[in-house]
Amino acid sequence: MAIRLTGSLAKQIFRRSSKSFDVPKGFVAVYVGETEKKRFVVPVSYLNQPIFQDLLSKAEEEFGFDHPMGGLTIPCREDTFIHVTSSLSRS
Repeated sequence: MAIRLTGSLAKQIFRRSSKSFDVPKGFVAVYVGETEKKRFVVPVSYLNQPIFQDLLSKAEEEFGFDHPMGGLTIPCREDTFIHVTSSLSRS
């Protein structure tokens, strides 16, 4: 199941993720990890990719759309996230 981010929801998430730290335009902050969270800044274009949307589905199942860290929180292992994002950066 893919997540479709509507305009207002996407703006709300992006606004929250860029408040705490400087995030360049066209990027979004995400926090990754099962226990200890590490912050990554990824291109907004990743949000439309099916493999990244799978990670967003996991985040929705665990947190809904209330992410306590301020940015998107993705509950997966850091090495899994790096594998996914590195495959997206090559395509």
